[in-house]
Amino acid sequence: MMTIKTFNPYTGEVLGEYQEESVEQIKQKIAKLREAQMHWARSTDARMDALREVKKRLLAKKGELAKLMSMEMGKPVSQSEAEVNKCAWLIDYAVENMQRFLEPEYVKTEAAKSYIRFDPLGVVLLVMPWNFPAWQVMRAAIPALAAGNAVILKHASIVTGTSLMLEQLFGLDVFRSTVARGETALAAIEYVDGVSFTGSTSVGSTIASEAGKRIKKSVLELGGSDPFIVLGSADLDKTVKNAVYARLQNNGQSCIASKRFLVHQSVYDEFSKLMREEFAKVAVGDPLSTSTFLGPLSSTEQKRTVVRQLEELGRLGRVHRAEARDDGNFVPPTLVETGALYTDEVFGPVAILKKFSTMDEAVQLANETPYGLGASIWGDPEEAEKLVPNIQAGMVFINKVVASDPRLPFGGVKKSGYGRELSRYGMLEFTNIRTVWVN
Repeated sequence: MMTIKTFNPYTGEVLGEYQEESVEQIKQKIAKLREAQMHWARSTDARMDALREVKKRLLAKKGELAKLMSMEMGKPVSQSEAEVNKCAWLIDYAVENMQRFLEPEYVKTEAAKSYIRFDPLGVVLLVMPWNFPAWQVMRAAIPALAAGNAVILKHASIVTGTSLMLEQLFGLDVFRSTVARGETALAAIEYVDGVSFTGSTSVGSTIASEAGKRIKKSVLELGGSDPFIVLGSADLDKTVKNAVYARLQNNGQSCIASKRFLVHQSVYDEFSKLMREEFAKVAVGDPLSTSTFLGPLSSTEQKRTVVRQLEELGRLGRVHRAEARDDGNFVPPTLVETGALYTDEVFGPVAILKKFSTMDEAVQLANETPYGLGASIWGDPEEAEKLVPNIQAGMVFINKVVASDPRLPFGGVKKSGYGRELSRYGMLEFTNIRTVWVN
């Protein structure tokens, strides 16, 4: 069998080497998960208790897990710790609400009694990305498990250590990790009841077609090129600070990071100047240092992609690079001013700036991308809210950076995917919404 190696993107050292599993081995894991799922589905009380224990184990190992995540994919360790805390909040939310979310819904008809049940589908395959190695897994796994399903995780190869540590922390016979190649995971879709994928649009399309061929339920959370719209009425100091965070958090490698900054012409020059000043102040360096805000990109391949995109953007506009490290896998915070259409998603610390003059133009620029994940609008709330119906996105945040929140549904439209994670909507995605009629 082949092996998978993991590397530290900051030091280049090999972190681990893992044996890959075959389709046959994954099939055996799925068979065991099926057996365990029958017991797991029986009692919400038992599931609540089990998930509370998962949270305890997670928090007990928070420092260890955060450090491993930072070493495997390069995010600043303070952000890794915040990610683990968010996972704990998600578990609390699921435990507090699962009984209410899954209760049968009674509907008045001519029947003696008619109602809707929410029953688990069975085993759900999670194919997850490296950028939020704990949170992405948790936000797909916890609602699916709460609903009574079992879960098998195929994580991105570069975070294999995190994947196996999560299996340990869950400590449940309804949660298993598999170390496998993409094509092996694709072949496993045949043996599960649903698949949840987070990652690039191209891979999402392949997974959706395989799931479609097998008539399996799928939820896709794909790329984004989120607009950050700055109205003339925006409080610039506050807006710029949020803009810097929105673009650079997680080393700029987030599907819901703001990537295109659409700024009203009346405040454009000032916004551009302030943003360059803020970019220049960002602490770039060792991800394990608590003072670092921007670490390296996750891999040499990722850096190559971003450098190529910056060359393309350089031909379309003015590029302002902050004076910061650009050795190894580092890309310094960079601002690109352009009026041209650029539809690629840039997964790194690069902000594209454009100006608009009317509200209609702001909406048109916001929508001129194949993606439709999130959008944020900054300025007078009433003025901003008028734009919401016309923006093609699954989420619109006003005077707040787009973020995932256990209480609200998360997902997009267009090439950003379909289906929802989190909230009640996310918990019901992998259920059989079953009609019962009793005479």
